[in-house]
Amino acid sequence: MRFDDFSRRRFLQGASAAGLTVLAAPRLGWSAPAGTLTLSTYGDLQVLDPAFHVSAPDTIMCDMIFQHLIQFKGGETTDWELEAAESIEQIDDTHIAFTLKPGIMWNDDLGEVTAEDVKYSFERIIDPAIDSPYAGNWATLDHVEVTDKYSGVIVLKEYAATIWTVALPSNSGMIISKKAMEALGEKQFTTDPPCYNGPYRIKEWIPKQRVTFERNPFWKGEAQHWNEIVIVPIEDPAASELAYEAGELDFSRITLATLSRYREEGPPSGSKVVDIPSLAYVWMGMNVENPALQDIRVRKAIQRAVDVDSAVAAAYFDVAERSTGIVAPSLIGHRDIQPMQRNLDEARALLKEAGVDRLALTLDTQIQTEYLTMAQVVQASLTEVGIDVTINQRDSGVFWTLGDESVGDQWKDIQLIIGRFSMDPDPSYATEWFTCDQVGIWNWERFCNKEFDELHAKAKGEKDLAKRDAMYKRMQDLMEDSGAYVFLTHERVAYIHKDTIEAVIKPEGDPLHLKFKPVA
Repeated sequence: MRFDDFSRRRFLQGASAAGLTVLAAPRLGWSAPAGTLTLSTYGDLQVLDPAFHVSAPDTIMCDMIFQHLIQFKGGETTDWELEAAESIEQIDDTHIAFTLKPGIMWNDDLGEVTAEDVKYSFERIIDPAIDSPYAGNWATLDHVEVTDKYSGVIVLKEYAATIWTVALPSNSGMIISKKAMEALGEKQFTTDPPCYNGPYRIKEWIPKQRVTFERNPFWKGEAQHWNEIVIVPIEDPAASELAYEAGELDFSRITLATLSRYREEGPPSGSKVVDIPSLAYVWMGMNVENPALQDIRVRKAIQRAVDVDSAVAAAYFDVAERSTGIVAPSLIGHRDIQPMQRNLDEARALLKEAGVDRLALTLDTQIQTEYLTMAQVVQASLTEVGIDVTINQRDSGVFWTLGDESVGDQWKDIQLIIGRFSMDPDPSYATEWFTCDQVGIWNWERFCNKEFDELHAKAKGEKDLAKRDAMYKRMQDLMEDSGAYVFLTHERVAYIHKDTIEAVIKPEGDPLHLKFKPVA
């Protein structure tokens, strides 16, 4: 079934109405006092340990309680500014010298933040005993030399283009307390951090309802604008919009359907809209180890049968564009090519060659309306070639465990899955999660290709941008050639906020709440 303009609009209207009926905005049941900033995220707090963050909401929250040496300024560029560092300089290809600002305090009796804490934090990420999924961010780190209480040198094995765009300003660059961590028996934590050095600390967490941050009494740095910052987890952006319209939020994601309307009509009075390109990527993956999908001919048939154009148009109301890979157009490594075209005859021929007459599959997706809409178009598309699809909607807490081997054997049941990964502004952060080492962690397709892994490692240290660009394009070719991926979209970043607030968005599209401030 190819959605023509009329039938696609009818489908889209029906799906949106259904989504809003089921996912009405929650009533928060409390009123915010003066000096409180109230915002929403698409997921609840899960893991605050920087070495084990699960999703973007974890990173967003940790930005308020942990310091980095540097942090992005905000906006679409990768320009950064000093945060915990008083100075930082790349001396040569493999040495980065830093000096901390004196007087950054840990909580309670943990004392000052020191260069020993920086050493511990960065080397911990690459410690095989910790087995952090973010070890790749610091793959070229050899060690950190401490020269005095506040100063040190980051020593790399080789030049890495990603240090300044991924390792230092991301969760893997957050500084935690060596003393506090060494006192922990497990050497890691989830939702109860033993230390914090940022301007805020967690006052209260009510799961599935809100996380309240208050000013950190140990903070001696620049005064913050808000007495409290309250983050409310609302998975569906349409429900978050309703909460904003009801006056319960100061800042919210909006659906791209609403963005389309605001582009034509303008936002509500007293509001401003953020409308910028996104680096995130959405795709449909296939578990190559599942018996139903082990034959590459079956996977390639699915690639050719899915009506991606209609799926993206229906889900995003013609605001987002179809993608050609996992690297967005604004980054090197973007495949500026014609995406794979739908071809039902080829799909049927491949299935026949594989000896498949009728096939039943499951498709797991998160509960957001746009993902359900795409899943429904995929379902309709595959029916045309004799593949029946059952859609499993999962809330974020369940969804993000599906392919994780450490949780159990549920990964074996994954067949098709619609995933979305947030991005840091470097193509390596897109390819990071599809290496052989990531199988059973974030690589749920269980795609493992030696050439891909070698290119990924080599590209991080490549200084020639043209060569680096070609490497990332080749990696995405390998992903598509495996039959395990259907590239969908990079979405678009769309938020609404009160015009009395100045919002700051990081280059990857996530809000940097720490830098939100009242309009003067």
